[in-house]
Amino acid sequence: MTQMLPLNDGRHIPQLGFGLWQVPAATTAETTATALNLGYRLVDGAAIYGNEAGQGEGIRRSGLPREQVFVTTKVWNSEQGFDKTLRAAEASLKRLGLTHVDLLLIHWPCPRKDLYLDTWRALIRLREEGRATSIGVSNFQEPQLTRLIGETGVTPVLNQVEINPRLQQPALRAFHAKHGIVTQSWTPLGQGKSFETAPVQAAVRRTGKSPAQVILRWHLQIGAAVIPRSTREAGLRENLNLFDFALTEAEMAAIATLDEGQRCGPDPARFEMD
Repeated sequence: MTQMLPLNDGRHIPQLGFGLWQVPAATTAETTATALNLGYRLVDGAAIYGNEAGQGEGIRRSGLPREQVFVTTKVWNSEQGFDKTLRAAEASLKRLGLTHVDLLLIHWPCPRKDLYLDTWRALIRLREEGRATSIGVSNFQEPQLTRLIGETGVTPVLNQVEINPRLQQPALRAFHAKHGIVTQSWTPLGQGKSFETAPVQAAVRRTGKSPAQVILRWHLQIGAAVIPRSTREAGLRENLNLFDFALTEAEMAAIATLDEGQRCGPDPARFEMD
């Protein structure tokens, strides 16, 4: 069983989960059920992924009680705004076949649309109604987080952002820590671009683990939650096997030197796609 991180609303989130981005809709139910039966307890999805129905079906197939599975989904850019967000959340719940999600996120801030504040107010309403147990954001930067907190008095429990050895975002992580916001890493392996680096390979040799396991362990040790993706049972098993070793302070310091500020995904300051 993975360890838990506290959220600022008094709840807890599994530190390690698995993500459903780019998992084919036709195999999502099987992949989700397999992952849950292996020991994962967090399933990260989104409306735009097109596989929420499989996400919900996989949870049911797993046979686990609903309260043992932490379910995340996200409101897509085209559905921002107060009323549209309320409707989008209901549509997600219908596709999932659930009465509530454990975490509902705004997928991207889309700053030029300037609708994320109204969208956040809708998430607050959904939390009050019990449709989302906890609420947070994804891909937000410090100015947008400051605005949400300042204008609503409600701090997101979590910000899901791109974090990997080549993009470590220390300033944003420090802001999160100051405000009690959990950092959750997407694209945590950075498309494998750090696998052959000297710091990662040195840790591989010492621990006998794979480069992916070393990097995922690095995420855990910087205090981040992390949601790697795999569609293979062997990959799901490998990504779960992170709790029988630890990186040394020297290894952590060496990996810290890999930060180049290089993104694999879009720049949140500019990404507005509907």
